[in-house]
Amino acid sequence: MKLAVVGGGSTYTPELIDGFARLRDTLPVSELVLVDPAADRLELVGGLARRIFAKQGHPGKIITTSDLDAGVADADAVLLQLRVGGQAARQQDETWPLECGCVGQETTGAGGLAKALRTVPVVLGIAERVRRANPDAWIIDFTNPVGIVTRALLQAGHKAVGLCNVAIGLQRKFAKLLQVTPGEVHLDHVGLNHLTWEFGVRLGGPAGENVLPGLLAEHGDAIADDLRLPRQVLDRLGVVPSYYLRYFYSHDEVVRELATKPSRAAEVAAMERELLEMYGDPALEEKPELLAKRGGAFYSEAAVDLAASLLGGGGSPVQVVNTYNNGTLPFLADDAVIEVPARVGRDGAVPLPVPRLDPLYAGLIAHVTAYEDLAIEAALRGGRDRVFRALLAHPLVGQYDHAEKLTDRLIAHNREHLSWA
Repeated sequence: MKLAVVGGGSTYTPELIDGFARLRDTLPVSELVLVDPAADRLELVGGLARRIFAKQGHPGKIITTSDLDAGVADADAVLLQLRVGGQAARQQDETWPLECGCVGQETTGAGGLAKALRTVPVVLGIAERVRRANPDAWIIDFTNPVGIVTRALLQAGHKAVGLCNVAIGLQRKFAKLLQVTPGEVHLDHVGLNHLTWEFGVRLGGPAGENVLPGLLAEHGDAIADDLRLPRQVLDRLGVVPSYYLRYFYSHDEVVRELATKPSRAAEVAAMERELLEMYGDPALEEKPELLAKRGGAFYSEAAVDLAASLLGGGGSPVQVVNTYNNGTLPFLADDAVIEVPARVGRDGAVPLPVPRLDPLYAGLIAHVTAYEDLAIEAALRGGRDRVFRALLAHPLVGQYDHAEKLTDRLIAHNREHLSWA
């Protein structure tokens, strides 16, 4: 089995390599190709990747290349984890929206739109080359904004499934609180990528006992602290929102906070420099502890599980993924991309039925989906007016004056990545 990782020079990659090494019985990879245009980073990450495989006795071969076509040739699955513009672009995404009193964040709001505009055309170009190399290859997208990118891939006819680590991270946290194994915990996880709620925490499977009320009663303070939301929000809702809902539920507080401290992009950039220095140490044979602070926790387990199921191996039959709605949420179009538990196999992902959602949640999901419609149109067709329309539609922007100013700033900061600007 051959897998390719586009963006293989990312500091995330050793997390993925560690999962491939530990879970080789689930996903028996014989050849793993790390593809990245940054040859210097690729050499450091590739060296550590080979040492991790050797330390854990994995027989697979790891190849590094800057040649995309050679890297994806004959691959059974291609994982996308790229960042167009690097951390420098992320730094901009997290700062210029604050000038207009809006959240500066890399996957939602104005910054998230900027990332989508940079990323969607590049990902579609890569996907076309994957299709030419092997039309049967699966594309697993971890590139943010995952929902928008996955939708663009699916609409272009690619065999693609989107993956995020929010659900698996919450599953692991809940399992620890409940003192059970992660495999015993099933989440009623519903929404869009980075806009989800846990409506139930079930033991034993999708039809198991819902222990969420007791979990909130006993551990509500710890869960709320982790999400950085007031405990009373969880108590009043009776559900667990993802931490990205803080940008919606505490918008003004978050803007004030972001305006008075270093950006997450600056923190990550410093962390990456330290990680790359570590990766260059020939004595390092395992992922360093610092990597856990980089983000992407449990990404490797989720990626291995998904790839194994898509390729017919021993992956879990039900996994939380990003895929077409196809009637699952009746208030959305069939071609909207949602993030829900789905049955995953060789033919792709089929969402499980979900209960009827309260308007409190359905309304916000519909609102953000409308924004995503306009974001994809702007990413594919370009133009200032399309960017403005997408920003005006976003619930974190929503004001004419803000949308005008943000449109000008977005274009000014991203001209080198926008062919039409």
